[in-house]
Amino acid sequence: MNAQELYNSKRKDMDGILDLFKSGDFIVTALGASEPVSILNDLHKIADRGVKGCDITNCLPLGNYEHIKNDAYKDVIFVNSWFYGAQMRSAAKTNENTTHVPQRLHTALKKRLRALDGRRLVLLCTCSPMDEHGYLSLSLGCTYEREAIDAGAYVIAEVNPNMPRTFGDTVIHISEIAGFVEVDYPVPQLPAPTFTDKDKVIGDYIASLVEDGSTIQLGIGGIPNAVAEALKTKKDLGIHTEMFTDGMVDLIECGAVNNSKKAINRHKSVATFAMGSQKLYDFLDNNPSVLLRNGNWTNDPNVVGQNTKMVSINTSLEVDFFGQCASEAIGPVQFSGSGGQADTAIGAQRSEGGKSIIAQYSTASIKNPDGTKKLVSKIVPMLKQGSIVTLSRNDVDYVVTEYGIADLSGRSTRERVKRLIAIAHPDFRAELQEEAVKNRII
Repeated sequence: MNAQELYNSKRKDMDGILDLFKSGDFIVTALGASEPVSILNDLHKIADRGVKGCDITNCLPLGNYEHIKNDAYKDVIFVNSWFYGAQMRSAAKTNENTTHVPQRLHTALKKRLRALDGRRLVLLCTCSPMDEHGYLSLSLGCTYEREAIDAGAYVIAEVNPNMPRTFGDTVIHISEIAGFVEVDYPVPQLPAPTFTDKDKVIGDYIASLVEDGSTIQLGIGGIPNAVAEALKTKKDLGIHTEMFTDGMVDLIECGAVNNSKKAINRHKSVATFAMGSQKLYDFLDNNPSVLLRNGNWTNDPNVVGQNTKMVSINTSLEVDFFGQCASEAIGPVQFSGSGGQADTAIGAQRSEGGKSIIAQYSTASIKNPDGTKKLVSKIVPMLKQGSIVTLSRNDVDYVVTEYGIADLSGRSTRERVKRLIAIAHPDFRAELQEEAVKNRII
């Protein structure tokens, strides 16, 4: 068959898509805005076909799907997640059908497949329309999607004309897809949040650490957006990042980023997935200057470290006296996931002139059992009991708050404590000093 005939033979309606699932399937869904919304909205209906015993692994899901929020489907689809979003946090509080899968992004799928145990691997993804040669694009991500296809996944897809066509490891041929349904809905958006005055202060501090000609990695949120704004005065920056965001579009369009000094993929911005506003998606569509590469390559510390003056900028929920970062959980309660934080931080330290930076507010507001709120320091003597250390003390060069920069690289424990206390909120410095003395740390 030619490409169009093959396409027509694999096109199905939603009932036909649901008929493709089998009991015991080991399902992986595409990340974030790449997830196939229509299929996932109806996925719980496989129960009506007698299908049961499936596992599904997601990563930063955007939809609050029935199979996530409804415990009644736990014997049909048990939900695992590499990275929690709001709906996963909500479900994990009360449901028995969800759990977290620890990972480092660049090895996430490789390790997860060890749990396959002979089951059929199924990938659920979204593609942009097929071209005249029979190729579609995985569009907004190939963090592990292309890797799953190469591992022999049975691919079930949505084809959406609103998804941007991207370049890199996103290419998939129609012959690699078992079945697909055509859909037409707007691409899920994650508009860039505005940043506060506090974010701007932190952003300016971080920008002071970034030299012209550096290669940067940024995430999304108030602080990363403030960093992007502050970097607009820089020259010859490059992008090698996990997530491609609206802030990066702004840096390219203002001329701060031109990728001219990169050691690898020169003249190209490199990421493994993208999520943001329609402005971002319009920028990515048919834009060969942006390459979306497999996460097992993009986030490999050995690859990250090849970049010139690589600067990894991440955030944390809590940092202790030793520089340990609890970035994904509050005590034992999972909040997000490891993502690529350790990947990029370790990689940056392998880069000539590279820097690993952790940014956070000095305080957080928490709710007491009686409902009242209390301000606490995010720089602490010790992490909360049960906390998960996302980034070890060995992999943090700088910690930045709205009160300054603590340079921890090569410093002793005694020096680290003094520098961290100096950037804590003034209301907590005396208390932190007392704890340091009491525990014979300084």
